[in-house]
Amino acid sequence: MSSEEIGERVRMVRRRRGLGLDTAAGLAGISKSYLSLLENGRRRVDSRGLLDRLANALGCSVVDLTGEPYVPAHEHTAGGMRAVPEVQLALADCSLDDAPDMPVRSLDELAEPVHQAHRDYLDHARYDLAGAGLGSLLTELHVHAVTGGAEQYRALSLLVKACIVAFGVTKNLGHPDLALQAAQRGYDAARLADDPALIAFAGQRRAQAFQRVGAFRRAGTVLSETVDYAERYADPTAADTSAAEGAGLLHLTSALNAARAGQRDVARSHLATAVEYGQHTGERNAMGQHFGPANLGVWTISVGVELGDGAAVYDQAFPTIDQRALASADRVAMLHVDSARALSQEGGKRDAEAVRLVDSADRTAPARIRQDPVTRELVSTLTSRARRRTWELDSLRNRFGIR
Repeated sequence: MSSEEIGERVRMVRRRRGLGLDTAAGLAGISKSYLSLLENGRRRVDSRGLLDRLANALGCSVVDLTGEPYVPAHEHTAGGMRAVPEVQLALADCSLDDAPDMPVRSLDELAEPVHQAHRDYLDHARYDLAGAGLGSLLTELHVHAVTGGAEQYRALSLLVKACIVAFGVTKNLGHPDLALQAAQRGYDAARLADDPALIAFAGQRRAQAFQRVGAFRRAGTVLSETVDYAERYADPTAADTSAAEGAGLLHLTSALNAARAGQRDVARSHLATAVEYGQHTGERNAMGQHFGPANLGVWTISVGVELGDGAAVYDQAFPTIDQRALASADRVAMLHVDSARALSQEGGKRDAEAVRLVDSADRTAPARIRQDPVTRELVSTLTSRARRRTWELDSLRNRFGIR
C-alpha cells in the first residue's frame, strides 16, 4: 500500500459523487486547500475523526477510503484472517432463537477456551490464537442459549464474551461490517441475560462498531441510551464494581466520540466522569477491560489527540501511567501509538520521539498496529517529514509493507 492511497481514494469517491472540492471540504469540516493536499498525497489523515468525517461527507464507508482489509503484514494477522469466514458463517447461521440441531460440548468444556481467547489472546493481539476455533465456539454457545434451561444465563454470558472476541478480531483485521454484526449479537445476548454489567460492556462494543463504520450519530445514540441505563446500577464503591466499570468505559467511549466530532466540552465532561469512577474503583479488570487509573490515562491521551491537544496532554498524562498495571499488550501498544500521534502534531519537532514510540508499539503488538489505517498514515507522515533517511523509519515501512 502506498502512502497516497487514502488520498487517491478520497479523490476517486468525491469525483464519482459529483462533489467539488469546496463542497466536500465543507461537509468534512476542513479547508479546500487541506483536502486538495490530502488528495494529492501531500498531507495525511492524522486522526480517526478526520477519516470518519471524510467518509461521512462522501457518503461512503471508512473502509472504502482505507482499502481494508490489508494484505497481512504479520503471521499473527494471517492466522487471524482464517477465522473471518468461520465467524461470518456462525453469525449468519445462528440467532438467539434459532440454532442448528447438533451435538455440542458442555458449557464446562466451552468456558475455558472462551476465557482464554478473551483474556489471554485478544488482550495481547494474538488474533491467530483468539480466532482458532472461534466459529465453532460461537455456534455451540448459540445452541446452548437457544436450548435454554437452568444454565441459559451462563450460556448467554459466555456468548457475550465470545462475541466480544469476534468483534475484536474482525474489527482490528479490517472487517468492520462483520465486527458490527458480532457486537450487535453480543449486545442482544446481554439484554436477554438481563445483566447490567454485561449490557454496559456489550453496549460499549456496539457503539465502537458503529464508530468504526462511521455511523457517529447512531454511535452517539447508543452511547447515550446505554450510559443512562448503566448508571442506574453503577456503584463504584460496591464489592462488585463491574457495572461501574462498564459505565466508566461508556463515558470514555462517549468522550472519544465527542472529541472526533469536535465537541470539546462534551468530551471533557465525559472524561471527567470516567475519572471519578476510576478514582473509586482503582485498578479493575471486569470483562478484560482494564478499567482504572492506568487505562484512564491511555484514553486521556486518545481523546486529547482527537481534540488536537496532543503534545500537551501527552506530556501531562504519559509519565503518570503505570504501564505494568495495564497488563495488556493491546493497551500498551495503543498507548504508544496514540502518544506518537500526539507528538506528531508538533509539526516535526518531536518526530524522533514519535518514531521510537511507533517502533515500541509495533514490537509490542505487531498484528494490532500494522493493520491500523491511522497508524499506517502516521508512518507515512513521519517518513515524508524526515530530513534524511533513517534505519528506524525504513524498518517501520518495511514491517508495515508501505512502499
